Amino acid sequence: MAGHSKFKNIMHRKGAQDKKRSAMFSKFSREITVAAKMGMPDPANNPRLRAAVLAARVEGMPKDNIQRAIDKSQASDTANYEEVRYEGFGPGGVALIIETLTDNRNRTATNVRTFMAKNGGNMGASGSVSHGFERLGLISYPAKAGSADAVFEAALEAGADDVQSSEDGHDIWTAIDGLHDTAKAIEAALGEAAGIKLAWKPGLMVSVGEADAAMLLKLIDLLEDDDDVQTVWGNYDVPDDVLAKL
Repeated sequence: MAGHSKFKNIMHRKGAQDKKRSAMFSKFSREITVAAKMGMPDPANNPRLRAAVLAARVEGMPKDNIQRAIDKSQASDTANYEEVRYEGFGPGGVALIIETLTDNRNRTATNVRTFMAKNGGNMGASGSVSHGFERLGLISYPAKAGSADAVFEAALEAGADDVQSSEDGHDIWTAIDGLHDTAKAIEAALGEAAGIKLAWKPGLMVSVGEADAAMLLKLIDLLEDDDDVQTVWGNYDVPDDVLAKL
């Protein structure tokens, strides 16, 4: 495991957005409902639902809201959400994976393509980008959770596959089917995680210059603000000196 590599979490940027809690909870609710509908409505027997519930709890989503989202999956009038993944390239040749849950594929496709086209991006075919990523479980901790060595040891003991620490925090990667058990074991040593989710881990990072960075971050913000977009993953690394100028 690479316990000491400096790595900027691809989900965090300067002035990380304080998204409205209602919008954030709405995305969690949609994911929980879809996960429960696709499998069993019991988190103990549904790994995807378990990961979604854990992520929602970490962000402070009330238990009642979580249960309502699960119950909604069993209702006959529940909207049929479809998982659609878009792939493409942003400014600077950055690879982007855009995960959506939508009840209107045409609307979502139009919005994503418009955002990309107007902000220096290009849509790609399915598989054009994802081959450069691994689908894994991601457990995140703030820097204050412990030193790189302490987090590395805790993650190793819990059975994690990789740890990447920087001044921004610690990212602990694990196999999807081991996410729940690993997160639980690490919590005993480090306390509650800041984030627990399924993620796309890039194989190679792309350093982005100032001109491309400003447009790239704008594009990602627009995508993430769309109701149908659940998560945007990328292989970008914006250097500190570039961030300081934005």
